[in-house]
Amino acid sequence: MKVGVVGAGQLGRMLGLAGLPLGFQFRFLDPGDDCPAERVGELIRAPYDDIDGLERFAQDLSLATYEFENVPAQTAQWLDERLTLAPTPKALAIAQDRIVEKTTFRELGIPVQAFAGISCPADVEIATCKVSLPAVLKTRRLGYDGKGQRVLRATSGDSIAVVRQAWDELDRVPCILESFVPFVAEVSLIAVRGRRAGHGCDIAYYPLIQNEHRDGILWKSQAPAPCDPDGELERVARESVRSIVESLDYVGVIAVEFFVTTSGLIANEMAPRVHNSGHWTIDGSITSQFENHLRAIAGLPLGSTEPRGASVMFNLVGRVPIPTPILRLPGAKLHLYGKGARAGRKLGHVTLIAPTAKNLLAPTADLEQLVVWET
Repeated sequence: MKVGVVGAGQLGRMLGLAGLPLGFQFRFLDPGDDCPAERVGELIRAPYDDIDGLERFAQDLSLATYEFENVPAQTAQWLDERLTLAPTPKALAIAQDRIVEKTTFRELGIPVQAFAGISCPADVEIATCKVSLPAVLKTRRLGYDGKGQRVLRATSGDSIAVVRQAWDELDRVPCILESFVPFVAEVSLIAVRGRRAGHGCDIAYYPLIQNEHRDGILWKSQAPAPCDPDGELERVARESVRSIVESLDYVGVIAVEFFVTTSGLIANEMAPRVHNSGHWTIDGSITSQFENHLRAIAGLPLGSTEPRGASVMFNLVGRVPIPTPILRLPGAKLHLYGKGARAGRKLGHVTLIAPTAKNLLAPTADLEQLVVWET
């Protein structure tokens, strides 16, 4: 079976590495010159909306998916009309627009913070009346790893002027103003939904993951989440994710990020794809998120999402570390993506696995001294 993947970054590479043992072949579509996934499959180097490139990409594919959510809408629609694309263009469209995304959550009864859209100068005052400072101003589309957003602090001055200045700094593109959430932790839940002919739908969940960010980029993920010792947060998160995937008739892996507050979970955003906070599943789960995504979209039975113990994952950003000290740590698994070094760029990750979270304490403390982080 030949699978097409829109995007040939590290997520595409990890999809390929997970699928090759199952007999899958891969073709990737990406305009870039530095594509980690090129080493695990055929690469069509072309813009995502180039018709000639799309036709070469789609030729003789069994099905297609994508490794990032900023795929042009017309590209997703073109592929969906010609072959099986999963997840669907509808899920992609929701995740691409932060206002549509927040509105979808709210309509499904999933708690979200107050928000308002800003598309023209008149919207600034209206939005400020609905959402008081402190707040976060984000572009409605694009933006990732902390890009395309401004944190606006409460001031005794003119809040409208503060929002207007931030909107100017974001080049006055359509934005969303969200009230700042005083969270005590950030978590994500990764689920996979598969559809098999004659067997209905299966949904499987990975353990709740606790995440920490630096400079807007994911730094550390722990599973199971230390902030959820009794499993209540995971239970609530599962209900929210189930409502999302069932309403969208979703197929594949999905990740939903939440803020943990003193009054419960607040949904932040969803990613209709494999997710950085789930990289630990390669080593720390019986079936990785990457293998399960392929199983789901191909109509195969889902693999077990049971963890092999406790895991912690660190991203390596900006520069590749010397591997020897990391590999000396018990339970350490090093993954490098083959990308050129650049400040702020994710070049790899390290996962530590151990029977229990207590067993992870010492090696995690040692690993934190070795993690490279240059932004």
